[in-house]
Amino acid sequence: MIYISADMKMAELVESNYHILAVLTRLGVEGGFGEHTIREVCEKEHLDPETVSLICNVYINKEFRPSAQQLQDASVDGILRYIHQSHDYYLNNAIVLIASSIEELIKPCTPSQETVIWKFFSDYKDELEKHFEYEEGKVIPYVQNLLLGKRTPGFSIDKFEENHSNIEEKISDLKNLVMKSMPAVCDNNLRVRLLNYIFALENDLECHTRIEDDVLVPMVRLIERPGARISHHSEAAEDEDRGELSDREKEILVSVAQGLLNKEIADRHNISINTVITHRKNITRKTGIKTVAGLTVYAILNNLVDINSIK
Repeated sequence: MIYISADMKMAELVESNYHILAVLTRLGVEGGFGEHTIREVCEKEHLDPETVSLICNVYINKEFRPSAQQLQDASVDGILRYIHQSHDYYLNNAIVLIASSIEELIKPCTPSQETVIWKFFSDYKDELEKHFEYEEGKVIPYVQNLLLGKRTPGFSIDKFEENHSNIEEKISDLKNLVMKSMPAVCDNNLRVRLLNYIFALENDLECHTRIEDDVLVPMVRLIERPGARISHHSEAAEDEDRGELSDREKEILVSVAQGLLNKEIADRHNISINTVITHRKNITRKTGIKTVAGLTVYAILNNLVDINSIK
């Protein structure tokens, strides 16, 4: 694992992972870097070098979790600035590129295919906007007030963490739909271009979420409750096995796409609820798609269900 420190040369940081350039641009860092260190470049741009190093560590090292000392050395204001500028980048750059690419890619599709793909993307865009609106309108002002010694009645960083929705699931579903289920008439070069944009956004959002969960939340918790113990959530590795859906799994998938609940699916197919749950886990494992909306689009694109039968 490469550890990024403020005394590392900026050019070496970029060379270790060129994707970090987009993050540095968001933070207000501009090249060329010459032989300057991260600390020297940050001081020139009036940025906190420990905060920039911390953010870069999250982006470059998937296993990185900051220590209590690293959190204390970094700037909460710097993390808030990164979050705000990332929101702007996602909505006004990344999502715009994906939208234009989807629009071009689906031109040869049937009207029903166009409708279902575009609706899935539009719903995700709306979900993303609402997620960021909550953080911009509620979370960031709360932390800013906290830094000024002002408490907001009825709100805490724990409440934010409890309600922190997963914004990567649907973009992962969109990626799998484009990779596996787009009609053959779609241009492959356009598909590859779109996938590049989606992969980049998915990876960036995953890092963004880790910065919020593993950096911002414990930093703010230390302000709310000095001396609080810092802990990080660990996630079990997901089973990446893939395979063809069985006939029974296809039947269950159709029922899911039609909006049936597990009890209703069990009654329709005369099986137990536990068996339904097992089938649904297998469907998600094999397709790589986790959300009901994503599975619905998958079922339509693979001609398992007619769009008119969807509630």
